[in-house]
Amino acid sequence: MTIENINRSFPLAGGGRKTQAGFTLIEVLVALFILAITMAAVSRTASSGIRHVDALRTHVIADWVAQNRLATHQARGDYPAPGIQTGEEEQAGQTYPWREEIIATPNPTMRRIIVDVYAPDDKTHSLRELTGYLVQFPR
Repeated sequence: MTIENINRSFPLAGGGRKTQAGFTLIEVLVALFILAITMAAVSRTASSGIRHVDALRTHVIADWVAQNRLATHQARGDYPAPGIQTGEEEQAGQTYPWREEIIATPNPTMRRIIVDVYAPDDKTHSLRELTGYLVQFPR
């Protein structure tokens, strides 16, 4: 017996027939299933966006550390000997390890400096490499 047969068998008191209003349980379950899939996709996208923003922030801070290293040498008027220097710098509450390679150039009054800045949690993962030149000014 179908719903329409039941409606014909049991007419309403007003003489009219009962008509179906609203959604069936199947329709509601399908709608909830689609909503759940959509919300999972939105959540995954938002999570991915947050990770990308955090990685971008870390790279920008590493760039600042590298620029600070070169600016410090320039501000002090340093003219370091060729070789390798290492250290750490704190920025934005994290400590970034750095490595400077000072290289002699054909011009005896210039030094090439390559600054590598590494991830705070992985000292083998280079976040930024910046190359600059220092000039020895007569004093």
